[in-house]
Amino acid sequence: MADNRRTPPRGSRPRGRTGPGRVPGRGAVTRGGASAAGRGVAPPPQRRSRFTARAAVLVLVVAVLAVSYASSMGAYLDQRAEINALKERNEKTSASIDELERETRRWKDPAYVQAQARERLKFVMRGERSYVVLDEDGEALESESELSDPADLDREPPEAWWGRAWESVELAGHPPKPAPPPAAQIDGSAEPDGDQ
Repeated sequence: MADNRRTPPRGSRPRGRTGPGRVPGRGAVTRGGASAAGRGVAPPPQRRSRFTARAAVLVLVVAVLAVSYASSMGAYLDQRAEINALKERNEKTSASIDELERETRRWKDPAYVQAQARERLKFVMRGERSYVVLDEDGEALESESELSDPADLDREPPEAWWGRAWESVELAGHPPKPAPPPAAQIDGSAEPDGDQ
């Protein structure tokens, strides 16, 4: 069965015809000589906005992810700070435990117990005498004598031995002049010249 319809040659466009999916251009003239706008046909659709519903959903998802990651990062940083504080507290507690264990070992030593009894409670051994110095109010004076730190003393830097040796060489080369004799004898045997 032969097709009786005419088909346009390739490369040519049918004038004024529109089909499904075809939109006539602006000001296109249809068969009757009138434009599509003049015949009551809808004008061609305008460009769609780039902000579509899909873009809105994508922006919303990105915002939710950013907020959730920010809150998770804040919680992570808070937990790290708390862990560091707990580690520091553990180290201090361990140091305190070590110090208390050393103190316990000291108290097990009889010599330490005896020294503490003498110092704190003023105990003396049998046959010893204890002296307490009292102030004018009758209160016992505490011992305030402390050893000074050698680093705090003002010391002159030591003189080099070769400096002293050189001074003795110079002194040997240039001996000092003898001092003049005193004007009068101390025992009174000779009187000064101005008293006659």
